[in-house]
Amino acid sequence: MVGQPDTATVVAARAGDPVAVDRLVAGYLPLVYTIVGRALEGHADVDDVVQEVMLRVLRNLGELRDPAAFRSWLVAITVRQVRERFRARPPADPLDPDLRDPGADFTDLAITRLELSGQRRETAEATRWLDDDNRELLSLWWLEASGELTRDEIVEASGLGRQHAAVRIQRMKAQLETARAVVRALHGQHCAELAGVLMGWDGHPSALWRKRIARHTRDCRLCAPAWQNLVEAERLLAGMALIPLPPGLALFKINTIGGTATGAVSTAATAAPAQIVAKTGGIVAQKVLAGLLATGVVAGGGAAVWSYNTPAEPLTPAAAVASPQAPPASAAAPSPTPSVTRPSPSPSRTSPSAPAAPPVTNASAKKGAAVWKFAGAKGALEDVGASWYYSWSANDNEVPGPADVEFVPMVWGAANVTDATLKEVKAEGDVLLGFNEPDLAEQSNMTVEAALAAWPKLEATGMKLVSPAVAFGGDTAGGWLDRFLAGAKSKGLRVDAIALHWYGSDFSAASVNQFLGYVDAVHRRYGKPIWITEFGLINFGGSPKYASDAQKVAFIKGATAGLEKRSYVERYAYFGLPAVGDSVDFGLYRDADSPTAAGKAYRAAG
Repeated sequence: MVGQPDTATVVAARAGDPVAVDRLVAGYLPLVYTIVGRALEGHADVDDVVQEVMLRVLRNLGELRDPAAFRSWLVAITVRQVRERFRARPPADPLDPDLRDPGADFTDLAITRLELSGQRRETAEATRWLDDDNRELLSLWWLEASGELTRDEIVEASGLGRQHAAVRIQRMKAQLETARAVVRALHGQHCAELAGVLMGWDGHPSALWRKRIARHTRDCRLCAPAWQNLVEAERLLAGMALIPLPPGLALFKINTIGGTATGAVSTAATAAPAQIVAKTGGIVAQKVLAGLLATGVVAGGGAAVWSYNTPAEPLTPAAAVASPQAPPASAAAPSPTPSVTRPSPSPSRTSPSAPAAPPVTNASAKKGAAVWKFAGAKGALEDVGASWYYSWSANDNEVPGPADVEFVPMVWGAANVTDATLKEVKAEGDVLLGFNEPDLAEQSNMTVEAALAAWPKLEATGMKLVSPAVAFGGDTAGGWLDRFLAGAKSKGLRVDAIALHWYGSDFSAASVNQFLGYVDAVHRRYGKPIWITEFGLINFGGSPKYASDAQKVAFIKGATAGLEKRSYVERYAYFGLPAVGDSVDFGLYRDADSPTAAGKAYRAAG
């Protein structure tokens, strides 16, 4: 935030002071250029979008009610212009090579002008491999990590709630980490198998090839080191925020020609007569000035006088970088939900959570945890490397997690299908878990017909819907899940993914294949993505009831490795995170940073 104009400058610019307008544009053009450049990586439209942003800002400055909010307002306008450009040219379409400007490749500019090397260079190169929506979010989060923006400004600019923004950022960071491993693998010596995989690659980064290369590196003993020793991206981004403007994009000045500013810059565009001065060869600056001329953003009471030429003393880009800032505290939690029946076996509920432990850097985007309240829940979620969690509840009031770990709400049973509960789940994110074990009398105990009757209310939330999680028989013809999905199809109801529970009573090495075989069978039958929201080794009807530490460790290693390899498995959550009270024999963590043997194995998973 160093070098950006203060509120007094905004007030003066809003009142029509051309010198203040000059300072405002000069001070914030690097910020706009950086956001647009990263979001539209390598696209020739970058200069057009920067032009459109600056035109909108100057044209509408008179409508800004709170000058102190100028930067948030500017960033929001910038993001909207990026999205409008994406809508005009859908991001799913491959970028025509003719539309790329090799001289303005943003990653190359960043590497060259910031003199990046090592993991910083890898991180910059990895941005080429991100999906378009993640590049937009990266452009904001990168500035937050570097101290140029606040989390509040990201929330306002993105139009997301605070928690939803945290979820989206976590997913983007996971994709960035995958992309960093891909960049490493491509720069290193290829094993023979990877060289074969790459035979069909055209050399251009894409989501498909990111997934193919990443999948190979995870499974290949020779290429797996690409995932090792990755420094957290936040630590790499200090000093890498604003990209210095290229010489051809020198800042321009707006100066008065005889007379004092009298009007305010507004939608009516009544400002002082002005002279625009731009550095020769400044493509974006010229387009901005041409737009100003065409739209009369800065015009006098009579005919405006316009010209632009090379300034004697061009302005210096405001490219100084502040040290990283901690994001603001989380927003208040939603209103309490009706009480939710706990899963069986019943976990104990104890005191508030302990301080968070240091995060695991190799967290899988799939790996999560089933959590109920216990001392240290937040720290344990951080320590185990969970990307997401749930607590059988519509909100995270009772079990708040770290800001960078996604909470996924659930509508537990028929009694929870209320307007109040559905309002709560919508505030928590964009994915909703359906009813919990409706096929068991001691759980949500719902008939297929009752579940189908209630489902349209869940669908009306607009969230991604994960099916009711049956306790067993998900692959059985005529079973509860089979009848529910058949009924949903016949009624035109939307079910985006399938939730499964699985508990093994065979504690031998065969348990891994028994579990994965069940997951495979359900996917073959329905062809939908799979979420495993509870799994573990528990013999509910015999003795011994619980597996030994060695048996749990072997099962967790084999099961999670198999789940990571299955592309159709979107999420999985071990049952459960706490190892206290009734769950001491099967849980993962005794407190925030004390994993059991099983907890250590699950922490290493993914």
